[in-house]
Amino acid sequence: MRARWAQPPDRSQPVFFMKPADAIVTDGADVPYPQATGDLHHEVEMVVALGAGGRDIAAADALGCVFGYGVGLDLTRRDLQARAKAGGLPWDVAKGFDHSAPVSALHRAAAIGHPARGALTLHVGGALRQNGDVADMVFSVAEVIHELSRLYELRAGDLIFTGTPAGVAALQRGDVFVAALDGVATLEGRVV
Repeated sequence: MRARWAQPPDRSQPVFFMKPADAIVTDGADVPYPQATGDLHHEVEMVVALGAGGRDIAAADALGCVFGYGVGLDLTRRDLQARAKAGGLPWDVAKGFDHSAPVSALHRAAAIGHPARGALTLHVGGALRQNGDVADMVFSVAEVIHELSRLYELRAGDLIFTGTPAGVAALQRGDVFVAALDGVATLEGRVV
């Protein structure tokens, strides 16, 4: 599940979509370039791992559900997304596909706390592509959990991608990437 950073000034409802379980790619593993696209894009994001869940979780109680944090990439078949948007269709095939969610190791909130600020960066081929701070997220982790729990029953083991800063761009076969959430986690991989 994922929320996004860029929202209208009125902070309307966050936008969510789902990825299948086989979207996960562990740190250091190769990421296969997906079929049916010629325009694969990266979006670096803080990842929140739930240790507990429920329905209608109050924002004040939401951080109590968090097991830990990491960093990940939300990969998007941008050409398929553009076609879906143009036709007013869902984005499922553009967002929810095999190997579309590389994720770092997770670090327990009990050990690192709940990051309220920290640089979120992505380097591709050694060049900085994305650079933001989680303090600039439009919706806090607690707000995202609250809103999601109004739509779905959340469960231990769920991963929530929290949205991306500016700098989204294309990835090519052979690209090596390093994503980092300062003081929390690093994710490295290669597109093959």
